[in-house]
Amino acid sequence: MPEGHSVHRIARQFALNFVGHRVAVSSPQGRFAHGASRLDGLLMTDSQAVGKQMFLEFAADEDAPRLWLRVHLGIYGAWDFAGDITADATTASASGRMGQTGMRGIPLPEEAEGRLEGSPPHTPLRDADFAGSSGSGKDTVVGEHEDSLHSIGAPRRTRLRMSEQETEQALETFPPEPIGQVRVRLLTDTAVADLRGPTACEVLEPEEVAAVIARLGPDPLVDDSKAAEDRFVDVIRRKPTRIGLLLMDQSVVSGIGNVYRAELLYRARLNPHTPGRNLPEDVVRALWKDWSHLLHIGVQTGQMLTMDDLSEEDYAKALASRDDRHWVYRRAGLPCRTCGTNIVLEVAAARKLYWCPRCQT
Repeated sequence: MPEGHSVHRIARQFALNFVGHRVAVSSPQGRFAHGASRLDGLLMTDSQAVGKQMFLEFAADEDAPRLWLRVHLGIYGAWDFAGDITADATTASASGRMGQTGMRGIPLPEEAEGRLEGSPPHTPLRDADFAGSSGSGKDTVVGEHEDSLHSIGAPRRTRLRMSEQETEQALETFPPEPIGQVRVRLLTDTAVADLRGPTACEVLEPEEVAAVIARLGPDPLVDDSKAAEDRFVDVIRRKPTRIGLLLMDQSVVSGIGNVYRAELLYRARLNPHTPGRNLPEDVVRALWKDWSHLLHIGVQTGQMLTMDDLSEEDYAKALASRDDRHWVYRRAGLPCRTCGTNIVLEVAAARKLYWCPRCQT
């Protein structure tokens, strides 16, 4: 399942290549025909991500009433982009208006106000962050990554096609024919985006979007304020629920999935079975700050890179392969990188949980 950084990257791809353009909206599969007809021919005016959910704003013109396309990719959903696509979408503001206040006109509840401003500035990337992923002139197979080009929506060069085989290749004709069961196709004169297999895909009015967002926990890329941190801390420390479950609850905090959950707990040396209310305040605040740190790295690199202080060689390996990227995730039965104890695999709330029983006591 794509985690928060992937959805932010997709939203930024739309911000750079679709916002400000009139969009032909269709449903090649047919299951979204009515929704597509409501959006067809409108101007895309904004693109936003909150946790694992994305919102695309449409209107007849800048002064017209708004409609929103809400998409939750879930486990099987993915976006394919093709056309004259800007290779690096990570430099775009979280707001499709490129720095202006996002989601104007939505009557956000008080607790949600301020969450949809432009994201905080990012640390400049090193050239090595994209080593081996652009400009080679060859097809690049990325299937071994948690997030392939297929699902993160961050193509590495222009005029490409994100195929079923998750390869990067030259685009011979535009627009390309839809591949597979495409729920929604968004088409401009220069770019196309195809959505397949989402958990949620619906057209909403502004007040309905506000209601969805009000149910979500804070997202540090949307709101990195002290108030957002305090909200996270207060909710965690009131709950008797195990911290390993709380971090996956999207009403507690937005964007964390199975990979980030395991890695955040290991980095904090926390036993996943510890009740939230038993955690000291400083520990919970450190969790929030670390989540913000890892989320920024994920948006910048397109990978859930959770190991710090790597050598240049190890950093390149980590970007290339999941096996060299994580402390505990998908390392069941392998020795802990720190203490040598075998990593444990459990099932918690129907999801796999990896942790070290010695380091995380």
